[in-house]
Order: sequence, then C-alpha cells, then structure tokens
Amino acid sequence: MTGVIMRSLSGFYDVDCEGVTVRCRGRGKLRYQKLKPLVGDRVEITRINDTEGALDTVLPRVNSFGRPAVANIEQLMIVASGAIPVTDSFLIDRLTALAVNRGCEPVILWNKWDLAPVPELAELYQRAGFRTITCSAKTGLGMEAIRQTLSGKISAFTGNSGVGKSSILNALDETCQIPTGEVSVKLGRGRHTTRHVELFRLPGNILIADTPGFAAFDEQPSELRDPASLVYDFPDFRPYLDSCGFVDCAHVKEKGCGLLQAKREGKIAESRHASYVRLYEQAKEHYRPWENKEK
Repeated sequence: MTGVIMRSLSGFYDVDCEGVTVRCRGRGKLRYQKLKPLVGDRVEITRINDTEGALDTVLPRVNSFGRPAVANIEQLMIVASGAIPVTDSFLIDRLTALAVNRGCEPVILWNKWDLAPVPELAELYQRAGFRTITCSAKTGLGMEAIRQTLSGKISAFTGNSGVGKSSILNALDETCQIPTGEVSVKLGRGRHTTRHVELFRLPGNILIADTPGFAAFDEQPSELRDPASLVYDFPDFRPYLDSCGFVDCAHVKEKGCGLLQAKREGKIAESRHASYVRLYEQAKEHYRPWENKEK
C-alpha cells in the first residue's frame, strides 16, 4: 500500500492510506540506506494487521527540509502579524527565500488584521509578487480564502511564536483542537505550544503541517545555498539582474549594479535588499559546498 506519513514520534510513523491510519516501523534497510523517513513523505508499506505495518520504501521527494524535518511541501504559509508579537520583515524575507529555494510557493498570511492592520507591508509583498491574505483567526476574516489556497496541496505553517498559527488551524477546522498559548506582553512573543511536526487532514482535500514556533523552517549553516545563487531566491530581483555591469556581481554595493539602480529608483523595496545583503553575508560565512555534495 502507499500513503503519506502524517506523524513521526519515537521511531513510529503514522501513515495515512486513503483515510486509514497505519502505525509503522521502518524496515532495517532504510537505516542501511541512511534514509530517515520524514513527515510528508509518500511511502510504500506492508500491512501486518488492521492498525500496524512496516514502512518499506520512501518514494522520491519533491523537496525536503532539515529543521523541521518535513518533505514534499508545496506551499509555505508564512503567518505574520502587525500586533504583538510584531513580525520582523527579515523573518518574512528569509522564509520566502527558503521557500523559493526549495521549490514551494510562499504565501503570506497577515493575521490579527482586526487588531493591527499593516496595509503598507501587505502591499510591499504583493508588489514583490507574493500571494498575501489578510486574515483574523478571531473574527474569521480571510479564512475562506485560506481554505481555497490550501485545497488539494500539502502546506506547512510557519512564523514566529505567538502570531497565531495554531489559532488559524483551529479556525479552519475546530476538530484540530491544537493548544494555543497566551502571548506574553512583556516578552512580545508566545509560548511554544506545538511540540512536534504533524500533518492534519482537513475537509476539502487539505493537508497541512503545524510546526514549532520561531525556530520553524530555520536554515542551518549546512543548508545555506551558494551565495552567488541566493539572489534568484528573491523573484522580484530577477528582472534587473541582466542590467548589471559585470557577470559575477554580488548585488551588494558594486558600481554598475542593475539591482542597486532599481532600488534607488524605488522598483524594489530597500528592506528587501537589506534582507538579501544580510542573508548573503551569512551564506558567505557558512556555505561549505564540499559538505553539501548532495544538495
């Protein structure tokens, strides 16, 4: 049988096979292949009885992430907020770049719109070409648009702790019953309420992953890509790359850089370029191609 890993915990994998959940252990050959099954993996299993089985094969992945350990994500739903805790634009830019790099579409959800609308920020990312949805888990604003966006795809929710990821999931389907934590006004962030990665199946052919707070989808140094290729993870930069004065332009402070000229002309946001420079410097410091031959 084939199915999708919905949950991984203590060496067991809950595999959804057309609506039936089978708890599996991985075959020993997976260890010899140095292949660790991930939540979101499409797999082949052998049934032992009605509820138990053995995980035989991990089918080819569209993409995978190291932290959190998930695979085959088609959409990265980035939950942001203009209310406490206010989302830093660098976090949004880092996550959108990571999504583009891994071949999944970033979608920005501006939650708590009823408390603190941020139309200028929403417009900035719309101009950059990203799908954005203004929403409120409390009032129901935007929930139907989110449902339509999620339908038929495997999606993952991420964002800094306290912005309302679990609240949005609960608003989409009350049967999720994911625990939510109060936001600390003093710290400006929420308690971490999600303890593991898990896929939830919602009505409307929706599969979504709720992942732990701020550390979700964090790039480890070994996962950073070639700094020379980082600029392609910013889709709004691409139209201006051919106008650079030389081929190996870093797009940081070089004379004759078409990207910097576009920034001066207001065609790309200064905050987006500042995030790119920050990520570029991190990539230069940590990128080790000889340690990433499989990437």
